[in-house]
Amino acid sequence: MAKFFGTNGIRGIFGEDLTLEFIHDIVLASAHFFKKGPILVGYDGRNSSRIITKVVCATLNSAGLDCNIAGLVPTPCLEYTTKNLGYAAGIMITASHNPPQYNGIKFSASDGVEISREDELVIEDIYLNKKWTKNSKWGKIGIEEKTIQVYVDGVISQIDSNKIKSKKFKVVLDLGNGTQAVAAPLLCEKLSCETILINQNIDGSFPGRGSEPTPQNLLELSETVKNNNANLGIAFDGDGDRSIFCDNSGKILTGDKSALLLTRHLLQKNPNSIVVTCLNSSSAIETIAQEFDSDVIRTKVGSVEVSRKMIPINALVGFEENGGFMYGKHNQVRDGCMTLALMFEFLSYSEKTLSQEIFSLHSNFTTKDKIPCSLDSSKKLISELKKEYPESDITDGIKIQINQNSWVMIRPSGTEPIIRIYAEAENQEKLDSLMSKFIKKSESIISR
Repeated sequence: MAKFFGTNGIRGIFGEDLTLEFIHDIVLASAHFFKKGPILVGYDGRNSSRIITKVVCATLNSAGLDCNIAGLVPTPCLEYTTKNLGYAAGIMITASHNPPQYNGIKFSASDGVEISREDELVIEDIYLNKKWTKNSKWGKIGIEEKTIQVYVDGVISQIDSNKIKSKKFKVVLDLGNGTQAVAAPLLCEKLSCETILINQNIDGSFPGRGSEPTPQNLLELSETVKNNNANLGIAFDGDGDRSIFCDNSGKILTGDKSALLLTRHLLQKNPNSIVVTCLNSSSAIETIAQEFDSDVIRTKVGSVEVSRKMIPINALVGFEENGGFMYGKHNQVRDGCMTLALMFEFLSYSEKTLSQEIFSLHSNFTTKDKIPCSLDSSKKLISELKKEYPESDITDGIKIQINQNSWVMIRPSGTEPIIRIYAEAENQEKLDSLMSKFIKKSESIISR
């Protein structure tokens, strides 16, 4: 198991477990791994991000590698530009949806996708054994000015932009004080949408509603959509790779619901395709895939797992239940702007509202929750549940199949000291009962 890399890159509290010394050494290890430049470096709006960026660039230069600074950009923007402008690798300074005191580093390969789990272990081995070599030649720092334009143009190239423009959509963007503020409004402008912005100022303390879009903190988005008769709303996380939608009636959609709609839309245009998703996503995706002679492949939780599975099998779609959606023809990474553009395209071809489309989508009910939990306690919890449910899937944490339509999955977070609990059932009453049962059971085991 990786010691420093979690579910998505390296994260920690800046100045405590994520020190400048650690950043220097792990970047030296990555420079030894990548071997050549130039490296594209971007960062989010956190208060520590610019400081970390200076250390990252100076360290790359000391290892003999050139680097260009992309500046304040969404993570998928950095990844897409890394691939399309021919960079050897990309480094994004971000802690995504984590609280403000956190920061982190994501490494992308030259293909614009986060490095594999195997490559993470290689970098950790270089770091732990100080295997890097000194370089007598210093690299140079430059500025990459085309990132946002290349990214937005790339998104638009994948959709029927003329059809979307003809609809004159009205959309509410809850930018969450995060980095999609530099790209999503520009995308909407180019697609002739009327755009209403909330939490649009980039701020590392995330004063608007926090860095993670959850149903509980998206009341302003919901009310703004209803009050302005908007066609839809969308909320992004801190680094802009995940997106949660709000329909025209003000209802906040789960990541599963929006992913099912978008996948159905894309499979209608591209039957006989492959969809990759995690173990904790809705079982309804298999039913939709069968309609279009397509296959579903399940992975462990984490966008890296999905992304890296997509590439060798040329998968059309990848998604997570948390609002992370990946369109293989664009880039095999979670991408908030690409997801929004696909939703515009879907609605432009539909005669229904988003609310009506959701209503017509036959699927089970899903939910998730979390419990504060140390790593040792989470191991104890999973171990005890394995004893009680020996037939369960233990590929990633534990997934307990209650019946054909209901299941519960419990796994330790790879980014925070918590346990995440996911569940699916055929109706809301059964879902609530199932979640209540396993939350109480988990808390009881943890407290022993």
